[in-house]
Amino acid sequence: MAGISYYTEEGLQKLKDELQHLKTKGRADMSKQIAEARDKGDLSENAEYDAAKDAQGLMEMRIAELEGFVGNARIMKDENVDLSKVSILSTAKIKNVKNGMVVKYTLVSEKEADLKAGKISYESPIGKGLLNKKIGEIAEVTAPAGIMQFEILDITLE
Repeated sequence: MAGISYYTEEGLQKLKDELQHLKTKGRADMSKQIAEARDKGDLSENAEYDAAKDAQGLMEMRIAELEGFVGNARIMKDENVDLSKVSILSTAKIKNVKNGMVVKYTLVSEKEADLKAGKISYESPIGKGLLNKKIGEIAEVTAPAGIMQFEILDITLE
């Protein structure tokens, strides 16, 4: 499945909570739906039964996916973050060289990414471009619109 992914303690706990919910309440609710649909008669012509079985299959796929994520997860702690360069969990203050716009991004796992909160995946094009860059260096990022350049202004933990 997937390789090792790095998470904050909060991000990993969210995955574990979702997994636990699906394994307990999700499976119980799905069993009830299937039983109710089965009680409605001939299974060969029962669209509700087919839909419930399909939903069950999707839920089981999600459970397997979450088990893979949790099994391959590693927690990054603040004290392990090297602030001499942009790394996972660090917050980089960057300036677009072309238009001068300054933004801050915290590099997190793909599952924790939330652009509105300023969290981007370290696997995204911008995240990959910023990784291992030091203050003052220029990160080149290939975007659909072409190559973008960002100057690293500061690296902190936030």
